[in-house]
Amino acid sequence: MLSVIVGRTGPFTGQSVVLGEAPLTFGRKSDNDVIIVSVSASRFHAEIVAENGMYVLHDRGSRNGTFVNEQRVERHELTPGDTIRIGDETFLFETQEAVETVMDLSQMDLPRANAVVDPGVLRVTVTGGGPVGLAFALLLEEALTGRVAITVYDGRWVRDGTSVIWKDAAQGNVRRQQVVTVQSRQYLALTQEMQTAMFGDSSHFAEMWPLGPDSVDGRPPRNIRIAYIEDQLLELANRKPAIRLVPKRFDPTEQGQLIARDHVLVISEGGRSRTREHFADRFGMADASIYSLDGEHLQDVVLGLKVKSRLSDPMSVLLTVAQNRFLLNSLRGEGFLNMRLTREEARNVIGIDPVRQVFEECIAARPCLMSRHEDNEFACPTHGTLFLPALLRSSPLWKRILEGLRLFDVPEEDLSAITSFRLDMVQRPRFTAQLTRPTADHPGTYGFLLGDAANAIHFWPGRGLNSGLASAVSLARSLSRVWRGRPLRDADFIRHEAAMSMLQYRHKSRAWNAMVTTDERGVTRAIKDIIDASMDVTAKPEAGGAAQQKPSGPAAAPASVSTSAGADLEILLDRMRSIRERLASRMPGLPDDNVLRAHLSTLAPATLRTLQESGAWDTLIVGGEEADIDIFYQQDAPVFVPTSPNPPQPLPDPRTSVLLDPA
Repeated sequence: MLSVIVGRTGPFTGQSVVLGEAPLTFGRKSDNDVIIVSVSASRFHAEIVAENGMYVLHDRGSRNGTFVNEQRVERHELTPGDTIRIGDETFLFETQEAVETVMDLSQMDLPRANAVVDPGVLRVTVTGGGPVGLAFALLLEEALTGRVAITVYDGRWVRDGTSVIWKDAAQGNVRRQQVVTVQSRQYLALTQEMQTAMFGDSSHFAEMWPLGPDSVDGRPPRNIRIAYIEDQLLELANRKPAIRLVPKRFDPTEQGQLIARDHVLVISEGGRSRTREHFADRFGMADASIYSLDGEHLQDVVLGLKVKSRLSDPMSVLLTVAQNRFLLNSLRGEGFLNMRLTREEARNVIGIDPVRQVFEECIAARPCLMSRHEDNEFACPTHGTLFLPALLRSSPLWKRILEGLRLFDVPEEDLSAITSFRLDMVQRPRFTAQLTRPTADHPGTYGFLLGDAANAIHFWPGRGLNSGLASAVSLARSLSRVWRGRPLRDADFIRHEAAMSMLQYRHKSRAWNAMVTTDERGVTRAIKDIIDASMDVTAKPEAGGAAQQKPSGPAAAPASVSTSAGADLEILLDRMRSIRERLASRMPGLPDDNVLRAHLSTLAPATLRTLQESGAWDTLIVGGEEADIDIFYQQDAPVFVPTSPNPPQPLPDPRTSVLLDPA
């Protein structure tokens, strides 16, 4: 008989968690299974562990104690009816049978063992209810109306009456306010209902970037906040009887029996998906070696600065594509200014616990969003840490952050939060796998990787949603074409696997070229190392006239050195003139030379040198069309069938290989 923990008071009221073999942890840290937002709770407060056929509650050295039936305990063997109190929140320990007598199981998110299953209904479980998981569910619900039952799990939700909504910061969920750029090729593939929900109110999106080679039907890319997309899609999903929303994190170990009863398991939890790792033997291990330079796997760390810029969109676009250090992606000036960090700068992205006086890497490892408080403090609400570089106003990293704000005309007081991103690249061998085989009692389950769980190789923050939406469109189309009430087969997903391989190829080629550059001598170097070398060059030339340069590691080659800020400024202006000529016909309002010169002249010489040395965005490489999913789902569309046992290679597609300027 299943044992469950049910929320009685606090943010988890009415929610339940099924206990299994894995420990269930409680605390304020975001990596706990149950996040307790009460200030009385410790970071790792307590846990429930299976011991000798019983469930035992352990206090893990909490400051304010763990209580069962209002008695403080360090270890307690739980029995049905026990009430657990941690901080200001209480939970009930019960069996499923007992709970069924007082609460409708649909509110408990537990399966009915004797549920009648319609053999003509496709049963789908989706792990992760972000934009990709919700988009897939809504697309499939419309394509198979009346013939599909979809369950979506996400631990960032909470039940509110008969609906499911996103938790807020007080409930341990800091919403993503990043602005993402959605290409028209992707948003036009969504249902009309989804497009209306996302873009029906023009105040919630902007068309900052000009028409490019991937603009379909003359529709430009659209900048929109990811939190708004999540809100709109979740609201739509609440209205669909075929979509059941479960406000808890999916656990593949505990839900093994559920997986075997479904036809499809869609894994869209993001790049750190636990469900994907649980099935690593089915999907295969990712290969990072092809993204290595001089034997080192390349990663970039990007600092995300939540800002409000006073520049016009044309000016922001021009400044962004003219250098590789900063990128502003915003909605009418409000968004995130993304700053590429050197290795040393990345090591300085750290928080400090002001009480215990110890360093914490929550902003670099989770990452967390640190919001601005008084006295230049940026605080993490989950871990109680402060952003250390902001406290040390003379630190090199903080000075460079302020220079980035100056570049995009952001007053220091309009920097309201700081987070970080890690740009990583791997090659995945496959995106589709049979998890269980058909039996007399089970249909056989196929698993699919979508979104960041499949392709976490975006070439810059805010651009990965395009591949995620494309992967959702492809799988929904594949399933709607092949579902006939019979067990699914590998052959049913040849088109989808080919489309996913094309998406991986498109993004990995852009990611690589956005992280490295090759000079005229054929030497390939990481852009972050070029930036680092530009800051190591001393401004004072020696008697012989040549500037000194300190070595910056084995990956660094001698940098071309500008001998004065004036020379760097002229190089940047010349670069911007060339970009402006390309954009002029597609983007009115671009600044002239006098405006650019006056603006750039306010920057420190060291900043000008770094911007100049970083080079312009290689838009001929990172631009061009997004992968076109439509080509695999047209009548008589070609599909890729491997002729050897080696993993399939990406399909060459002339439309994605044309090197054009997206801006």
